[in-house]
Amino acid sequence: MLGAGAIVAGALLVLLLQFLPGTAQINPLRRTISEYGLSTNKWIFNLALVLIAAGSALLFTLHALRNTMPSAALVAGAVWTVSLLVIVVFPKTDWSVGPSTGGTVHNIASLIGFTVLPVGILIATSAAFPGETGWRWAARVLALASLGWFGLILTGVLVMLAGGGPWWRFVPLGLVQRLMALTELLAVATLAVPLLRSAG
Repeated sequence: MLGAGAIVAGALLVLLLQFLPGTAQINPLRRTISEYGLSTNKWIFNLALVLIAAGSALLFTLHALRNTMPSAALVAGAVWTVSLLVIVVFPKTDWSVGPSTGGTVHNIASLIGFTVLPVGILIATSAAFPGETGWRWAARVLALASLGWFGLILTGVLVMLAGGGPWWRFVPLGLVQRLMALTELLAVATLAVPLLRSAG
């Protein structure tokens, strides 16, 4: 419950940022979530990511202690958790100032974290949801949906390389990233279900 609760709390804090002075003007359709980390409300954004990282780490750790998850899935969970903390330490590039090494680290951590997690969930489902066919398929569908959203962004990159327009304008980047984040957080939260059933 603590793990799932921390993830939900983090997600709600990110949602709250869209309604607070200082971040309400950020366009959720075009601007990425990390834009909040450059605002006066960056402490709320950072707290949200730390809560999500802590909740994720707790769920993966409990599965590790119960031996209900393959090692590859646990490694993916660890990479996801660390990537969130790296994103906190290294904010995205402030393009009003110019490119930065920290911004590059931020982008790499985001790319790794958001692609590794759904793969880890797919690997974990069979062992993590014994006898829970419905929840198992829910986790798989959410993980596949996450990869699908990322695929849209990747398609934009390929179109740009083929001579098309900028990849960040191929789709409403902010919306697609938010949908990808939502499906990934829901996928992680499903890992709490077999743990709660077991505890019950």
